Amino acid sequence: MNTKLFQITLFFFTAFTLFSCGSKEGISAKGLDISDYNFIIANDLGRNGYYDQKPIATAMGQWADSAGIEFVAAAGDIHHFNGVASVNDPLWMTNYELIYSDPSLMLDWYAMLGNHEYRGNTQACLDYSKVSRRWIMPSRYYTVVKEVDDNTTLRLVFIDTAPLIEKYRNDSLDYPDAYKQDDKAQLHFIDSVLTVSKETWNIVIGHHPVYAYTLKDDSERADMQSKLDPILRKHKVDFYFCGHIHNFQHIKMTNSPVDYIVNSSASRSRQVEKIEGTQFCSNLSGFALCSVDSTKFTVNLMDKDGRSIYKYTRNK
Repeated sequence: MNTKLFQITLFFFTAFTLFSCGSKEGISAKGLDISDYNFIIANDLGRNGYYDQKPIATAMGQWADSAGIEFVAAAGDIHHFNGVASVNDPLWMTNYELIYSDPSLMLDWYAMLGNHEYRGNTQACLDYSKVSRRWIMPSRYYTVVKEVDDNTTLRLVFIDTAPLIEKYRNDSLDYPDAYKQDDKAQLHFIDSVLTVSKETWNIVIGHHPVYAYTLKDDSERADMQSKLDPILRKHKVDFYFCGHIHNFQHIKMTNSPVDYIVNSSASRSRQVEKIEGTQFCSNLSGFALCSVDSTKFTVNLMDKDGRSIYKYTRNK
């Protein structure tokens, strides 16, 4: 399928979805401390609709409508298991376009690479920005500033974590693009952006956790703690959001000003246990709904049915 045919197919599918949807069961934002500026974080999505991906996509659409979200942050692993081959790969349809088809989700998706994208053609993930109106990925790492209200701004720094981890850099067979990336240049970018930031809120979003309970290789967190965490602490970043572990975790470390939030998988979840600094953890699948204003930043961790199972508010 060439690019033009792919775009035509996508157009007609989207049009059909918009005009053929039945009425949606309403959900209420009452009691969740929803502000006038809201967004969703979702990651570890792409299972071709299997596991909990479809019900979570439905819940995301309902909350996108009810809360009036501004955008979605897609924190990596949109495509299990071997990324995509090109911008014409059918996985773009079965993992993404056909699943997140609610009209309320037809807005900006700020995308990041995960380890599974690094198993495929990572450049295709950037190039897909030219195919899909809502897919935004101008670079492997980048920053965006949002005006929340007349007195409040939000800076988001979207980062590329796989090249920061030696495990991936040393495996050129399974992750052929990881070692080619300049990890020092990315760390300099993150540091320099946060150095000049004057925004009310500063958050960093990547795929891999800095702190988390997981059975995955300890070297992943060790590399993130040695390379990224000093920058987060230096600039007193408000939140570091990530995925990768497929469960919910909120961790606060002694002497760190950062709230570390592990967002669960939007398709298949895994077991979790408490570790040092754990404020909350859950093995449920789902997504995060974030609400921002001048004095508080509220995170609601939502299960597959769109129910808040944990609410945390950081105050200024």
